[in-house]
Amino acid sequence: MLKNYIKIAWRNLLKYKMYSTIKIGGFAFSIAACILIGIYIRHELDYDNTYPDSDRIYRVVGEENDQGQISKGTAFPAPLNKAIQADLPDVEFAGRLMPNDLFYGAGSNQVTTSENPESIYEEGFTYIDQSLLDLLQLPMTYGKRDHALDNPNTMVITQRKAEKFFPGQNPIGKIIYLNNNHKIPYTISGVIRDFPSASHLHNYDFLLTLSGISFYNGEQDNWNASNYVGYLKLKKGTDSKIFEKKLTTQILQKYVIPVMTANGIKNPEKEASKVRLSLQPVKDIHLHSADIDDYKHVPRGDIRYIWLFGGVALFILFIACINFINLSTAKSASRAKEVGFRKVVGSYRSGLVNQFLTESMLYSFLSILVGILFAWLFLPIFNEISGKTLIFPWADWWLLPSAICTALLIGLIAGIYPAFYLSSFRPIQVLKGNFSKGAKNPMLRNGLVIFQFAASVLLIICTMVINGQMQYILNKKIGFDKDHVVILHGTNTLESNISTFKDEIKKLPDVVNATIGDYMPIRMSGVKRNGNGFNRVDKRLEVGNVQGQFWQVDEDYINTLGMQLAAGRNFSKAMATDSQSVIINESMAKSLQLKDPIGAQITNGTTYTVVGVVKDFYFESLKGNVIPLCMSLAKSPTMVAVKVKGTDLDKTIQRISSVWKSFSPHQAIRYTFLDEGYANMYSDVNRTGNIFTSFAVLAIFIACLGLFGLAAFTTEQRTKEIGIRKVLGASVNGIIQLLSKDFILLVFIAIVIASPIAWWAMNKWLEDFANHINIDWWVFALAGLVAIVIALFTVSFQAIKAALANPVKSLRSE
Repeated sequence: MLKNYIKIAWRNLLKYKMYSTIKIGGFAFSIAACILIGIYIRHELDYDNTYPDSDRIYRVVGEENDQGQISKGTAFPAPLNKAIQADLPDVEFAGRLMPNDLFYGAGSNQVTTSENPESIYEEGFTYIDQSLLDLLQLPMTYGKRDHALDNPNTMVITQRKAEKFFPGQNPIGKIIYLNNNHKIPYTISGVIRDFPSASHLHNYDFLLTLSGISFYNGEQDNWNASNYVGYLKLKKGTDSKIFEKKLTTQILQKYVIPVMTANGIKNPEKEASKVRLSLQPVKDIHLHSADIDDYKHVPRGDIRYIWLFGGVALFILFIACINFINLSTAKSASRAKEVGFRKVVGSYRSGLVNQFLTESMLYSFLSILVGILFAWLFLPIFNEISGKTLIFPWADWWLLPSAICTALLIGLIAGIYPAFYLSSFRPIQVLKGNFSKGAKNPMLRNGLVIFQFAASVLLIICTMVINGQMQYILNKKIGFDKDHVVILHGTNTLESNISTFKDEIKKLPDVVNATIGDYMPIRMSGVKRNGNGFNRVDKRLEVGNVQGQFWQVDEDYINTLGMQLAAGRNFSKAMATDSQSVIINESMAKSLQLKDPIGAQITNGTTYTVVGVVKDFYFESLKGNVIPLCMSLAKSPTMVAVKVKGTDLDKTIQRISSVWKSFSPHQAIRYTFLDEGYANMYSDVNRTGNIFTSFAVLAIFIACLGLFGLAAFTTEQRTKEIGIRKVLGASVNGIIQLLSKDFILLVFIAIVIASPIAWWAMNKWLEDFANHINIDWWVFALAGLVAIVIALFTVSFQAIKAALANPVKSLRSE
């Protein structure tokens, strides 16, 4: 019997080629979308699952509650982990990581080896404790993990970098130099396997020891500067929630409150009560850090987007199921006599239901096969859009069982209504020609089409808002001039010659100005720049230390980047005292409660005199407010920024490269553009917009297939009516309007339903940005207009076909 069902289903598939193609095509595209989103979601959920005992590994997070405003961060003072290990016996390991490029050696470097003097640029440097190696139990390919980083000036590298710099060799004991500094050789003491791509540490390849490190005098005992990320591994059986309370109480009472008292903070107990320390499971770092101010050295995911994209996948799949139902019922007339004859010759309704469900299963299985092929073909494009390097899971055991189960489930869901509907025809009425072509109540099909277009309009509006916010970000006046600024990287290798190099660059004809510094007003390589705790020397600040950023610049920095002074003056070479002077931004002046900041003295462990206040400018992200900033004269600059005219950029770059080659002949020049770096800070927003755009187009396409099916159904149902109207003189345009108006009404209802949902969802999304667009009425109007135009084009095909048909054929049976 099953063989007969399959044979009949296959014949019907070949008989109605157009409808079969639409059914399978719509299903296949939706299944491909679901597979791609599923691969993406699985990859995101797999982050940081590979560490042994990962359920006992946590990152320390600080929370501050200031009058209901909760801020979270992961930057802590250097001595915190030492205090935790010494005072809290529930901790098995406590280790630090310093990913910031604030200090020499972290971030990026020029690398040379004892065997190859060629200078090669590399990223992925970080300082870590030996205890962090022990905590994560990173697998070694060369050397032993125990004590690998105990000695000063040692380094553990990844396997891919070992193969790059020492191919076919055992790298243990080999020497690496950073930035041509042969005074500090780093000895390779171990090689670890590459971090998996689903790890929040996967960008790191060079792990430098923190043993013997002090970036300035007293740095390792300084509780006023926060630059380290802390990780803990709790002992078995320790309750993390109970431990959090112990951790907060111990650290605040023994260390933080005494430091606040020494800094002259009024009522330190009250200020400390606003702070608590919490533990974030390592598995949650990737997806649950949206509200945490951390270094984000690897682009973060967001659990909200996982739910969102999962919902989009289900929407698209449901739209495809709706198409199947509509297209199946649209062809009801052509199957009615078949049902009637089968019932006359003895078929039971259950047999007919099984036959139509088998047909649905066949469509589903074919759609799954084609959908898997589409997903495999489109995966490279999806990777480019999403910024991932996902691999199709051909070798995974679950692929085939999942495909079979999905095909059965989708076939059952999509086919059950048409099966029961078609099997319900009464044979006497059908064979007498009294059969009414279609369901007595069209509300279900109309409701399904409304749902399809509501989902499509929702995606259109979301896409428009996301892209609008991205354009707002790129075009907003941010307080400095990011256009036509070339950033030269790796210039710290010039050491004392960097100022001379800058002066030579300024002599070039197309150069407007140039400056040196250790940081530019964008996140470099995705790394967030943290700073220090600042306070007033007079200790009149009523709150705790102000957390802000600390940059090293020169006297040309403000003018080169087009910043504006609000008070005071710029740095000057003629002022010897400027070596102990700073320029702060308006946010720093406000946070330090400096009504007259010029001449005021502030400290972060070192005392500085404020000589200028620069107007606030955005240098991190428009998702937050302007961060307090302090700038001092550069002592160890790492990059040069060049403001150019932009008339002949290629020629200007050639001239800059020529000057560079005269200073550093063995090191290739590296440069980026400030405006591109600014845009890269919002690559996650741009990727989200691209993903939404892609799925919005797909959802509209599949919805149009459903509308096409309903138009075919309605045209078939009203064939005789159209014939009578044409005989009585109705025009082609009149027939088209008659058949189109009901569909446009359905789309209009969909717009009304989708608009408030989209407005609410996008306003929630925009809350992540301190600066954002307003959602204007025209966004909804334009999205609705697009949906109506697309619907008109879709319906017009069937309407024109019906209007041009010969009425004699439709009335011949009357």
